[in-house]
Amino acid sequence: MSTPIRNMTPEEVNAALAADEILLVDVREPHEFADARIEGAVNYPLSTLDPATLPSAEGKYMVLSCAGGVRSVNAALQCQAAGIDIHDHLAGGLRAWAMAGLPVAR
Repeated sequence: MSTPIRNMTPEEVNAALAADEILLVDVREPHEFADARIEGAVNYPLSTLDPATLPSAEGKYMVLSCAGGVRSVNAALQCQAAGIDIHDHLAGGLRAWAMAGLPVAR
C-alpha cells in the first residue's frame, strides 16, 4: 500500500531547505528549470523519470516539485509504484513558491 502524498507548503519546504533536511527534486523539463528554479533544487525531469536512478538524498528526505504540483504528485506515485517511499511534494509547485514571496533563481 502506498503512503499518502503529503502536500508541503512553500514555507515548510523553505524551512526544510534552510535546515538542510531535504533534497528538493524538480521534475520539470530542463528548459523550465533553466528559466526559473528554487535555489538548491536538482533537476530530474518527469519525462525521463526512472525511480531507480533518482539521486541519493544522503540522510535527508526527498521532496518533489514542479510548476504547479501535478507532475510532482505523478512522480511520487511512480516512485511508490516502483517501491520507493517518496511521498512529499511542494503543493502548488514553483507558482505557489513565487506567490509566497520566496526567492526564485533565474
